[in-house]
Amino acid sequence: MARVKRAVHARKKKNAYFKAAKGYRGGRSRLLRTVKEAVDRARVYAYRDRKVKKRDFRSLWIVRINAAARICDLTYNKLMHGLKLANVTMDRKSLAELAINDFSAFQAIAETAKLKLA
Repeated sequence: MARVKRAVHARKKKNAYFKAAKGYRGGRSRLLRTVKEAVDRARVYAYRDRKVKKRDFRSLWIVRINAAARICDLTYNKLMHGLKLANVTMDRKSLAELAINDFSAFQAIAETAKLKLA
């Protein structure tokens, strides 16, 4: 069995960690063990927070829709139920965008929901 010399691959692996830790302060960018810990933890947070970001945006859209719906004398719950009954399939992102940028269009949609609820 031939001897395997790992110097090149070991250095390549270490350099990848150091490159990922660029910009970290102190030993977190200079010492291999702390660099590994910092980078691994950062990757865990990044993975988790990609999911959290989706949750945060959905809740933001719901808050905006609710605020606009209350101006139209509806609650968020009744608005969404009315839209479902009226077979209006708009996602929350689009509704929130309308509520902010084109309130008259949002009011028309809210009226559609009101008519189905009555």
